[in-house]
Amino acid sequence: MNLKFMYGALCVFFLSTAQAQEMKMLSPDGQLSVQLEADQGRLYYSVMLDGQEMLEKSPLGLQTHLGDLSSGLRLVDQQARQIDERYEEPKIKKKSVHYQANEHSFTFENNDKLKLELIFQVSNNNVAFRYGIPQSGEPANAIIHKELSGFDFPDVTTTFLTPQATPMIGWMKTKPSYEEEYVPDEPMGTPSKYGVGYTFPALFHVGDRGWVLVSETGVGSLYCGAKLSEGTADGLYQISFPEEGENNGLGSTQPALNLPGYTPWRTLTVGKDLKPIVETTIAFDVVKPLYEPTQDYQFGRSTWSWLLWQDNSINFEDQQKFIDLSANMGWEFALVDNWWDTKIGHDKVEELVAYGKEKNVGICLWYNSNGFWNDAPQGPKNRMNTSVARKKEMAWMQRIGVKGIKVDFFGGDKQETMQLYEDILSDANDHGLVVIFHGCTLPRGWERMYPNFVGSEAVLASENLIFTQHANDTEAYNATLHPFIRNAVGSMDFGPVLLNKRHNRENNGGTIRKTSETFQLATAILFQTPVQNFGVTPNNLSEYPNFVIDFMKEVPTTWDETVFLDGYPGKYVVLARRHGDTWYIAGINAETEAKNLSVSLPMLSEGQAVLYSDDHQLNPKQDQVKVVKDKQVKLTLQPNGAAIVVGK
Repeated sequence: MNLKFMYGALCVFFLSTAQAQEMKMLSPDGQLSVQLEADQGRLYYSVMLDGQEMLEKSPLGLQTHLGDLSSGLRLVDQQARQIDERYEEPKIKKKSVHYQANEHSFTFENNDKLKLELIFQVSNNNVAFRYGIPQSGEPANAIIHKELSGFDFPDVTTTFLTPQATPMIGWMKTKPSYEEEYVPDEPMGTPSKYGVGYTFPALFHVGDRGWVLVSETGVGSLYCGAKLSEGTADGLYQISFPEEGENNGLGSTQPALNLPGYTPWRTLTVGKDLKPIVETTIAFDVVKPLYEPTQDYQFGRSTWSWLLWQDNSINFEDQQKFIDLSANMGWEFALVDNWWDTKIGHDKVEELVAYGKEKNVGICLWYNSNGFWNDAPQGPKNRMNTSVARKKEMAWMQRIGVKGIKVDFFGGDKQETMQLYEDILSDANDHGLVVIFHGCTLPRGWERMYPNFVGSEAVLASENLIFTQHANDTEAYNATLHPFIRNAVGSMDFGPVLLNKRHNRENNGGTIRKTSETFQLATAILFQTPVQNFGVTPNNLSEYPNFVIDFMKEVPTTWDETVFLDGYPGKYVVLARRHGDTWYIAGINAETEAKNLSVSLPMLSEGQAVLYSDDHQLNPKQDQVKVVKDKQVKLTLQPNGAAIVVGK
């Protein structure tokens, strides 16, 4: 890492009056600028991209039990440096990342001599900022009563937001679980469904100027997870802490910092178009690994009986069938879901793990996170929420060779819950286990922070296709949102590729799939997470053409590169991902008319590539497509359909 400190060269400080001070910060390419203003003792910032205002004068500051760090502030120190860092992270959308940014650190002091540090990192198309509080005298901690950080958008802006659910509602009091629906292109200031603000990430369309994606990263055990407040009619959204009722009302909504201490990063990805939004890595750029991996963790594809066969499949014989299915597909894992502790038992699970080893299939086990924060009855319970029980259970899993765990039903975003996430991850690493979280919060830089973290649900995921017809009717619409919003900032354990036409075990009842088989294959590419729990079932092997099953045998789950090609959230999306020397280009269509696109694919060599698409009845077909010198490829995306190009 090349860190070159520069004072004065990266920023210019102006005194406009005795009461106001301004500082301009630029991205390395000079296109993105952040203006910090100290106006009569209060802090504000604004953001411009190529001369266009993307964020108006927005508030900054903290209010703490030690004192007010949002007013009466004066600048007492400033520093600047250039960041030039390369890192590799195989679990995100781009394996090798080169992060270049200009960092500016400002130290302010209030009238009581209490100090606030404000750090900005400005990279091309990204802004990240956080606060620090140094220790001054005896106090060794600070309770944060309120964070004033805001995002005040121009009045031409519309929003793509999903509401935060109120605590202890929904099935067995399991909300908030980050599984609400998005409203596209909504006017700013529209009240949210539940009246308690919005879930990160949040996408804003700033008229013809471009797009802004707002989120946070670097949240571990030392802070709470945040959300956006309700918006005002003139476009101001602010950081908001968890609700009192989360975690069954236990624990504080206000985070506490050890001193010296830092808040998580608030991030903005800013683009004239959607390409920087989809391709951003800012969630990982500004964090660091918190511990070393105890082994070289492996990722890949998994079967998952529960999705379509539900609770009745949690028995020894059916789990053997899905281990066999993984083996037939050449997949790495099989997930055994809820109730296995009583319906199969620990002793028989040991036999399943041994059976999987014979087939070269690793076994992952589901757990209920619960102690006291909801009424979800599924077991195993009370194995993950306390240190003693957790370590004992993980030692057993390590002894018999379990590869990973999926932990479900978390209770909110309070600091106590964030501590539980981190404790589970840390203990799992000690025992060689990868971790997926379900019924949970958004991951916030966790792929890089925790080497054995795989992904989180935190989305209206595939199980809802089993539960409601509405989810099937809107499947294409929702799928075209995720690359721009939820999956843009973190791995998404969706559980894609449901090839059954009817969503039950026999493929003859239940809810009805409206999307094509090619669409389902495309979601394996569009939805990014390093372990994919696919919805393929044994009957699919004989129901579909060989090329459909062969595609699923070959599709990877880790990516060296991701390139956005075309699309609009809620309408359609075309995305390219590279694994090794092979490119997978996937496009899906949520609109009511067929979409004919000419897509530029400069990453492909001239010659033949494989095209998967749909006929007019949404039946899958496979063809060869010729890639000529201009690298333009014509794709037809049927309504609720897709097209996939695979080539080198």
